[in-house]
Parts: sequence; C-alpha cells; structure tokens
Amino acid sequence: MQILITGATGGLGGSVLAHLHPLLSPTSTLIASSSHLSAGPSFAARGIHFRHADYSDPATLRAAFRSIDKLLFVSSNTFDDALRTIQHRNVIEAAKAAGVGHVYYTSLAFGGFTDTSQISVMAAHLATEAMLRASGLRFTSVREAVYAEAFPLFLDWYPGTEVVQLPGDGPIAFASRAELGEGTAMLILSGMLDDQEVVLLSGPRALTLSEVAKIVTEETGRPLGIEIVEGGEEYVRRKVEGDVGRKSELFFWWRLSWYEGIEKGDAGTVSGTLREVLGREPSDAGEVIRGLLRESKGEYVWHQNYKKV
Repeated sequence: MQILITGATGGLGGSVLAHLHPLLSPTSTLIASSSHLSAGPSFAARGIHFRHADYSDPATLRAAFRSIDKLLFVSSNTFDDALRTIQHRNVIEAAKAAGVGHVYYTSLAFGGFTDTSQISVMAAHLATEAMLRASGLRFTSVREAVYAEAFPLFLDWYPGTEVVQLPGDGPIAFASRAELGEGTAMLILSGMLDDQEVVLLSGPRALTLSEVAKIVTEETGRPLGIEIVEGGEEYVRRKVEGDVGRKSELFFWWRLSWYEGIEKGDAGTVSGTLREVLGREPSDAGEVIRGLLRESKGEYVWHQNYKKV
C-alpha cells in the first residue's frame, strides 16, 4: 500500500505524516509531497519518500499521484477562494486520472455535519466536497475543528492587546492541531470510517471567545476585555486602523462571515469521533490554550494573525 501526504511541510500535513511514519507496516510505503522541491532531502533523511506536487501545476500532481492507494489531500492554505477552487479541481482531476484508491480531504468543521454554513471559507470546502462527489472517487471529507493553537486569529488577540473588538461571539469546538493530525492519521491507517463521506473531528467541548478571553486574562495576569462592534463597516474601519498584524481591509470584510456563522453555532458542533479514533479523550481546548500561554510566558502568537510578507 502506498500512502501519499500532500502539504507535508505544513502543520497539519506534517503532523499526519509524523504520526503515520512509525506505524506503517514494512509492506506499506509512506510518501511526502510538497510544492517545494527543496523539501525532498529533509524527508529522505528521515527515510520517507518524496514527490513534488504543486496544486497549481497539474503535471506534477499527475506524476505524484501515480500508483497511490491512499491520498491525504490537505486543503490549500490560500485565503483566495477562487484560487483555492481551481487548485482543488486540479488535485481531484489528477487523482481521478491516476486512479487513486481513496482520498482523505481535510475540510473544516464549520456547519458540523450539515452543508448549510454560510461562512465564506466553508463555501470553498463544500464546493470541493461536491467536486469529489461528482468525480466518482472514493473519498472521506475530514472536517477538522478550528485549531486551539489558532485562538489568537479568532480572538484577534496579540500579547499587548487590552480589549479585543469582535463583530460577534459564539461557541467553537476547538481541538489541538497535533491531535487532529494524529486522529486523521488513524483514520487513514485503519480505514475504519472509509464508508463515510463526511467525518467530523472536534474537541470534547466548545468554548466561546469570551471564555477564551477569560483564560487569557487568567494566564497572563493582564485583563483582557471584549467589545462587540455593531455593524460591519464600523468593525472593518476599526480593525484596519488598529490591527497589529497589518492585515488588509479585504481580509476583515471577508472574515465578517466567520463571526456571523459562529454566532449561529456553525463552529460549535461537538463530535465523539476524535475520541473514537484516538482511543482516549482528546485534550480540552481550554487546557491547550493555557499551556500555550504558560509556555510562551503570555507572549504566544499565531502566524496567520499577521500579514504575509
């Protein structure tokens, strides 16, 4: 059996790879792939095969997917939904042409098990699920919870922040990225849920952003307030003027739908599947966040909270 992991240099793909590597039998081959050719030697040093796979270059995808039995299709990390759709179509068409046996797609958990979420980023994932369904490929869409490690992005918090300004609040069933990687690895290895098109991995409980702010206050010793800003234009204006991460105006307009969905409960669905595949209770998101703050002495940051340079 040949298993290929796309996005193997990224956080989630790298975590899945790391958990799969020591568990595979001698008759199985684990292959890492990335759009960065320079990553090859580092995988070779770990005894892991490497193939070049660039979502914007269909020829590299067709070559990378040849003779693959199980493919982890990690979602593109672009915030450009139109580009994401093009890239994802390239992956699906290449997998179909190469005769991949089963595709595991890393989707998002917005909307839980439903297809009704209006959050903009989820629309692209739902479109990808529809393309997979239409392709005739055997697939499982793994709807991954919001990473607990990404709490600063959702809270819009930086270590010096005294008051976070948000357009809304609601429950989020955060989960540890490491455990999501481990759980996804176990799904691939075991095949235990291959008959399901949609699998939801979440933490054991949901936290509101207000509750996360309280944790930040307790762990840093610095009071953190929350102000709910009414009206999209006012929210965007304030964020563009004061964002420490220098993110664009377009980013904040685009993100409004996140909070509209979160207020409706789109991110709050709790599933027991992660517990089932791990064989233990997943880490509580509140404790994960506390650990991150303690380890960083209250100076924790998340890369996506800053403008790409």
